[in-house]
Amino acid sequence: MQLYEVISQAIEKPPLQFDPQKNSLKNWAIYCLRDRGFKVVYAQNADFAIEVRRGEKVYFKVTNSAVDLDKTYGWIVWDSLTNSTSVIAPQP
Repeated sequence: MQLYEVISQAIEKPPLQFDPQKNSLKNWAIYCLRDRGFKVVYAQNADFAIEVRRGEKVYFKVTNSAVDLDKTYGWIVWDSLTNSTSVIAPQP
């Protein structure tokens, strides 16, 4: 679970605050993760993937609503009411 704690820190305490007027949530999240040294790669069925050990990948999607999320993916959620982001880890 340590991986998701580091990802959460990168997203919840970003080097650059998310501004929906200037960036898409996906591009902003990728920027934050790459800034922390993560290898972010293309994913066919998700918004992006983080490559961890020996080619293993953790898949992520981004959304503006935390309702009815597919639990097989990790999620980065933007809450426009509180102007904050959160990370939801996939459930096995």
